[in-house]
Amino acid sequence: MTYEEACAAHSWQVPERYNIAADVCDKHPRDKLAMVHEDPDGNVREVYWGELQDMSDRFALRLLEAGVQRGDRVAMLLAPTPETAAAFFGTWKIGAILLSMSILYGDEGIRHRLGDSGAQVVVTNAANRDRVEGLTQVVELEPGDLNAGATDHEIVDTSCDDPAQLYYTSGTTGLAKGILHAHRYILGHEEFIYCHDVQDGERFHGMGEWAWAAGIAPLLGPWRFGAVQVVLQRKGGFDPHGQLSFLSRHKPTNVFATPTAIRSMMAIGDAGTRYPQIFRIVCSAGEPLNPEAIRWFREQYGVTVLDYYGLSESYPLVANYPFMEVREGSMGRPMPGWDVQILDEDEKPVAQGERGEICLRARSNPHYPLGYWNNEEAGRETFGGEWFHTKDAASQDADGYIWYEGRADDVIISAGYRIGPFEVESACLEHPAVAEAAAVAWPDERRGAVVKAFVVPAAGYEPSDELGREISAFVREHLSAYAYPRVVEFVDDLPKTLTGKIRRIELRERSTA
Repeated sequence: MTYEEACAAHSWQVPERYNIAADVCDKHPRDKLAMVHEDPDGNVREVYWGELQDMSDRFALRLLEAGVQRGDRVAMLLAPTPETAAAFFGTWKIGAILLSMSILYGDEGIRHRLGDSGAQVVVTNAANRDRVEGLTQVVELEPGDLNAGATDHEIVDTSCDDPAQLYYTSGTTGLAKGILHAHRYILGHEEFIYCHDVQDGERFHGMGEWAWAAGIAPLLGPWRFGAVQVVLQRKGGFDPHGQLSFLSRHKPTNVFATPTAIRSMMAIGDAGTRYPQIFRIVCSAGEPLNPEAIRWFREQYGVTVLDYYGLSESYPLVANYPFMEVREGSMGRPMPGWDVQILDEDEKPVAQGERGEICLRARSNPHYPLGYWNNEEAGRETFGGEWFHTKDAASQDADGYIWYEGRADDVIISAGYRIGPFEVESACLEHPAVAEAAAVAWPDERRGAVVKAFVVPAAGYEPSDELGREISAFVREHLSAYAYPRVVEFVDDLPKTLTGKIRRIELRERSTA
């Protein structure tokens, strides 16, 4: 198959009545292996589809007993376990809307998402219950909790356009906004056809956290096509030795990685011999994958990593494929079936090789969102026109390959996380030593970029390294464990426009000088 043949043969198949749980979970034979799960203590558990189907039915009944109705939001603050996956399916089985949250969120980030979504319940474990107590109804879920009980629940009949999933994403202004996706959105994740080429029964591993599109999609997408999910529940942060050792033990042939994870692995000079693998296909997304990382992975494991690109709003738009030449450093070519173009400010195509914005023709594929949660005006502005604007800049060469050239706005991308400067600045201002703050991207070899805060100290406070560390720790605790300033620079004032807006572009230029 060539790229042109894949595009010519493509057609969208979206049934009018569709439910993610029916397609991804309940259609599989009960005696077929679904997941191999390793917990933080190294205990390995094999889970068959019959178990997941029963657990999801039991969880659906638990939600109904808790008063959850169709269209209600079910928030989750859980580790990646078989019970968590079953809870996802149970939520969709009653027609409720899933909001999966990261344990890396700070308490303010959790409170905002629960409050903004109006979650009917939050599902968590004993270790995290104190973080959500009093915010809404709490349902505890621990390993083994869904092993017994009635399973007599029928999936509600849902339209492909019924709401199913809320993702929260950070912008340049305001708090994180909820993006509402319909059940059909998973049908748009064709990277598992064209990039991963998922085969029935093969072992698949995704490194992304289940709170993000790049974590949930690599869970659900391969399952649709019959793969066996190999899941690592980490004890702490990312450990390249632990990750490669896990992969070597459980032998997945198909892997979704992240550029930050691969760059961390590059510190292991003998990775290929120390941790032998049987990879067939490895893909990466979340941020640009640098050519050095692609070459290192090929040298170690004989596999060329296929990079693809997308956002929580629409993902993936552009990709590299096993049937096409990979040009290191390029994002590849548009996904078959996706009308992606590089446009200027007037929504006109730019000339070949010129910088423009990556744009997607609105409502042209099943992944297109229903809108922003509780924010119709922002939804109309972003999704209501002819084109969805990614605010990512790129150019396209003569052969149609797209090359990333940076953000067209102030969003910071660090280790694949999209971080809104406004949220970081707001958290900084809660500290008594901060009079003003501005957050920008600061180059970092492993993460691509980290958050840097320029801080004007409040009266009575003297700049110091110790105060900078204190502010960083404060934001980390209140906002999240990834969206905090790892670098703090104290300044006398911030550059501003005549209307008082911070000129972050000047600070970015200062940061990269």
